[in-house]
Amino acid sequence: MSKKKYFLAIDQGTSSSRAILYDSNLNEITKSQIEFKQYYPHKDWVEHDPEEIYSSQLQAIQVVLNNLKKILENEIQDKALNNALNVELPEIYAGITNQRETVIIWDRKTSKPVYPAIVWQDSRTVEYCTQLKNRSELIQSKTGLAIDTYFSASKIKWILDSDPEIRARAEAGELACGTVDTWLLWKFSNGTVHKTDYTNASRTMLFNINHLNWDEELLNIFNIPRSLMAEALPSQADYLDFNLDGFNIKVRAVAGDQSASLFGHGCFKPNQAKCTFGTGAFFLLNIGSQNIDQNAEIGLLKTIAFALADGSVHYALEGSIFIAGSGINWLKNSLGIFESVAETEAMARSLSEEDMTGLYLVPAFTGLGAPYWDMKARAAVLGMSLDTGKAHLVRAMLEAVAYQVKDLISSLNLKETILNVDGGLAVNNFLMEFMAGVLGVKVNRNENLELTALGIVMMVANALGDYDLDDLLLIHKSKSEAFTEAYSHEKIVRLYTGWQRAVASVRNL
Repeated sequence: MSKKKYFLAIDQGTSSSRAILYDSNLNEITKSQIEFKQYYPHKDWVEHDPEEIYSSQLQAIQVVLNNLKKILENEIQDKALNNALNVELPEIYAGITNQRETVIIWDRKTSKPVYPAIVWQDSRTVEYCTQLKNRSELIQSKTGLAIDTYFSASKIKWILDSDPEIRARAEAGELACGTVDTWLLWKFSNGTVHKTDYTNASRTMLFNINHLNWDEELLNIFNIPRSLMAEALPSQADYLDFNLDGFNIKVRAVAGDQSASLFGHGCFKPNQAKCTFGTGAFFLLNIGSQNIDQNAEIGLLKTIAFALADGSVHYALEGSIFIAGSGINWLKNSLGIFESVAETEAMARSLSEEDMTGLYLVPAFTGLGAPYWDMKARAAVLGMSLDTGKAHLVRAMLEAVAYQVKDLISSLNLKETILNVDGGLAVNNFLMEFMAGVLGVKVNRNENLELTALGIVMMVANALGDYDLDDLLLIHKSKSEAFTEAYSHEKIVRLYTGWQRAVASVRNL
């Protein structure tokens, strides 16, 4: 009889590391989440300690493996079989999904980082990116991306330029570089595996998504040695086998968090869309395996959605909103407006639409992402009066999330498209209803809000041949809730016109 099989999602996010274990039917068994510290050493700088990223992720995995051992022990009726348990531990097939664009550079011999991880939210390289604007057409034609501090290339260059010794060691081939997936693979392999997948590579602004390789011209523009970069593979591949606490863990898929979420929603075909509401909000529209030219005028970027073991590469149009859940956390942690995020729905509903007339919060704390790509815009609250209170700011922040999604899709013909949503902020019913109203589309929230983690294990199960895509769709079509709030055309125009005026007032025109 073959060993029992389990699937492990290694889900490394911006503020926490998670591990979720699933059985062979892709039912969640146990999970763990470990938060780690955010560092803000200067204005507009955001950093992580790479060792904290790894240690928190390792700890989360160890918790679920320990829980699995307890589950297995409880399943054994004959205690005499306990000794056999240590020999016949089940197969663990894993996938890694991660915060994207965040970069780490480390020493190949010691595995010690030469500088803290520079996080995707960090905008220290604004001036450099501004100087590159004359290369925007070239860069977008190769990478699908706009020039922005959000992406990895300028962060890598900044680290190399921060210290002549770091630059010299990089030129000598002594250093390695990678996004968080690459860092975890390196650490889990004790410094023997230096790999990434196409989805993460496509977010660096150094990867040619047409030819699926690191682009020498782009590396030269950013003055980044080719030797720093990891081997890039499809999302489904044999990445690594490693042992932990007696278990042999086989990593068979790697994908950036938004690609994993798209897969988890079952958006396998063109014109299927999803939006994940986490620290930021990320809209992806599957455009299929044809590498079509993206419409730069609409402000959405082209990226690799996922690349499967059969050789197919699927692309997506993506719109990235930098502030969503992090805006709610700012209201909670910095302003002390409420104690629990769960309070925000009732606070928003305590006000009428008339109470909010003319009041807008533009959360451009780290600039504006798609479709504006304005690195120098900054946050503002407009239209306040003496009766503006805490609830007004909460509702304005939630409304701002919906307006930013409308910014992304207003140029697309999505009238017949269902917008699939997930992420922690998607639990807020007020936000879902308001968003359905201002977008004028059906918003579908799956019962399972952990679709990033589920998506990466779906990718693993598909890679192993256990499930084909049709099988996986049956998993996706579990219980879900639709939001179909309908606003009149006049109301949508009035609300959204006010938002556009507010955005215009904070932009660096």
